[in-house]
Amino acid sequence: MTDQDRLADNRFAPGTFTADPKPNAPLPMLAAQTKLELTLLLRNGEQLLLALFIPITLLIGLSLMPIGDLGDPRVDRVLPAVMMVAIMSIAFTGQAIAVGFDRRYGALKRLGATPLPRWGIIAGKSAAVVIVVALQSIILGAIGFALGWRPDVTGLLLGAVVIALGTAAFAALGLLLGGTLRAEIVLALANVLWFVMAGIGSVVFASADSIPGSLHTAARLVPSGALAEALDHALSGSVDVFAIVVLAVWGSVAAWLATRLFKFT
Repeated sequence: MTDQDRLADNRFAPGTFTADPKPNAPLPMLAAQTKLELTLLLRNGEQLLLALFIPITLLIGLSLMPIGDLGDPRVDRVLPAVMMVAIMSIAFTGQAIAVGFDRRYGALKRLGATPLPRWGIIAGKSAAVVIVVALQSIILGAIGFALGWRPDVTGLLLGAVVIALGTAAFAALGLLLGGTLRAEIVLALANVLWFVMAGIGSVVFASADSIPGSLHTAARLVPSGALAEALDHALSGSVDVFAIVVLAVWGSVAAWLATRLFKFT
């Protein structure tokens, strides 16, 4: 054997090209999935409509138009309600519809064949929604500030915690709906539930004299009502323990069911 042949044989160490098929560590997989979901979310015009255009229009319109007795400045009561609608739109309705049609077109079936576990898919989608909601909150907060909203630091911190909890709860509900029913049913049901929950959420802002106390309590048992009430208290510097517990229960149950009932096809 010539010297040239020996050099060719020893160019790579033994085992360099041995296959090593195993999944990546959980954190890198989650980061990659979150990046993918966030990119797809921001490229979707319908999602951006739900995330920004509708909430911004509601915030400016309800803050400037003299509709109802919301106190002065009106934006103090309007902003929590608009944030509730924004969170519910992107985390629940948008998420449910996107997942439903991903299943219909086979995208989730192919994703399910990868080493990424089921919890990783759910967590990646939820993390992307949390990032979008954080951007929503900054934009809506800046517009609210321009309209006269002046929160203190405590209110901002409590509001951030409530927004994170509400986003997780509605994302879990959206994944449960989109991951278990047919796309056509999800499309109709998600939109109907959006209108119903938005209406129920607005009940908590009505004055105590205009609605019975039992109706107000019932509205707070619904996720949208609990989120609206928790946000209203948080942004004013207080904590509504009942609303926080209701959100936590809804989110925990929905997440538990989603991880067990979620279908890829």
